[in-house]
Amino acid sequence: MELLSKQATTAGPAELFTGSVWFDVVARGEGDSRLRVNTVRFAPCARTAWHSHSLGQMLQVTEGVGVVATREKVIVMRPGDTVHTPPGEEHWHGAVHDRFMTHLAMWEDDDATWGDHVTDTEYEQATRA
Repeated sequence: MELLSKQATTAGPAELFTGSVWFDVVARGEGDSRLRVNTVRFAPCARTAWHSHSLGQMLQVTEGVGVVATREKVIVMRPGDTVHTPPGEEHWHGAVHDRFMTHLAMWEDDDATWGDHVTDTEYEQATRA
């Protein structure tokens, strides 16, 4: 057993996020483990770009209110909610207009496929749903 040292908080890079996003690495598997867990904090209106994960992703909200959206569906997320996006499903997630949102992002691959930024129109349509 060992106590793992905490890594520095990192700003979400502008090529992958819109708005102010910060994350802390909680777990990054080594050897045969592909486990990845990050705590991600979104300021109001902040969001990821469109992306997918080859092995899927789980999001669990710890505080605030957010949305996760695909091209066909929008889910409003609140503390305690867990959302699963299956392998290869293009999606984005972020905070609503007037709330911060923090979630745990859990996935098993390092090969996320990133797409375009979510447009303001796409964001407005999703957060009105």
